Amino acid sequence: MDNTFKSNRINRHFKSKGEKREMKSKAKTYVILVLSSILVIFPVAWMLSVSVRPNNQVFEYPASFIPTTFTLEAYINVLSNNRYLKYFLNSYIIGMIVTIVSTVIGIMAGYGLSRYKYKGKKVFSMFVVATQTVPKVALLIPFFIMMTTLKLYNTRIGLIVTYTSFALPYAIVMMQGYFNSVSTELDEAAMIDGLSPFQTLWRIIVPVTIPAIISTMIYTFILSWNEFIFVMTLIQDDALRTIPVGIAMMKGETTYQWNMMMSMSLIGSVPVLILYLIGQRYFISGLSDGSVKG
Repeated sequence: MDNTFKSNRINRHFKSKGEKREMKSKAKTYVILVLSSILVIFPVAWMLSVSVRPNNQVFEYPASFIPTTFTLEAYINVLSNNRYLKYFLNSYIIGMIVTIVSTVIGIMAGYGLSRYKYKGKKVFSMFVVATQTVPKVALLIPFFIMMTTLKLYNTRIGLIVTYTSFALPYAIVMMQGYFNSVSTELDEAAMIDGLSPFQTLWRIIVPVTIPAIISTMIYTFILSWNEFIFVMTLIQDDALRTIPVGIAMMKGETTYQWNMMMSMSLIGSVPVLILYLIGQRYFISGLSDGSVKG
């Protein structure tokens, strides 16, 4: 009896210590998550605060997080100005076209790299990966010369071609990695049923790779939506510029319209936020599967 009592007591002791360690570990995790959330949310909250106050109160002293005067004038000015609305329209058009083109080509190229063996395959794969290591700034002058030569300077098509060239390598690598995780038995079964390779890809393989496709689409859309330096270089007509450039140019002769800049930044962030929230589950699973299994 004494041995049993001592054994139970020891077990309770170690169980209690284990629970305490687990509680401390959880507490540390929650503290880190809360602090990280504050660091991420605070800049956005400050942008919102600046956007709903008059411009002359942005740098008031002492600074206050809650505006002394609340106004939606900045949002009204942005949404009622045709110039700013054109920036949004351009960003939507370019972003959607780049997303569709990059994803479709990425699916077909990724499937080819994943399923077929041919001469130069490894070299091509290495080239695709290597293109992602080149800084975009280094390509600025070559792209300017190329777009001028092809008479695509100052056109939406020029921007679409440029953005697609940046997004396509990622789309190919992402889709190839995900296709590698899909059993080739599906292809073989489809071939037996009389489907061509093209039909096998779009009817059988694509439906089971939706997470990777959605994550690829989200990434390519965000890439084109946020791009700044190439718009400044390749676009001269103000009516063809996109949101990032529109925000940067939202200034007067002597002062910046900070409240309007913040309101336009928040409005511009909404589509990307909605897109990410809708496809968050697919985005995370697509990234993890495509990178780990690739």
